[in-house]
Amino acid sequence: MEELELRGILGNNIKRCRLKNKMSQLALAEKLNISTNFLSDIERCKAWISPTTLVKLASVLEIEPYELFKADALLPEKEKSVLRRYADENLKAVLSLVNRLQAIQGGER
Repeated sequence: MEELELRGILGNNIKRCRLKNKMSQLALAEKLNISTNFLSDIERCKAWISPTTLVKLASVLEIEPYELFKADALLPEKEKSVLRRYADENLKAVLSLVNRLQAIQGGER
């Protein structure tokens, strides 16, 4: 995983949790003692958060700090279900392709 992707996951999870808790950027920034511009930069993958602020943020949002770095940890169940179904469909397609290729190779022998 690249740094930008990790920042994206972090930023999306912070925003998702903030909105779930019905908090504005201003309200959350005040609780963290950071500027709204800095919080906005974090949510938009433009800045990193310090470990101290990360721990405080998780506490304010009532989650464990590691959850902010999990790609699907904070997704609503409906979204997780769609992603699982999509993954299952892709797996079936790949297995079907492999089976067809094996059948073709078997016919050439």
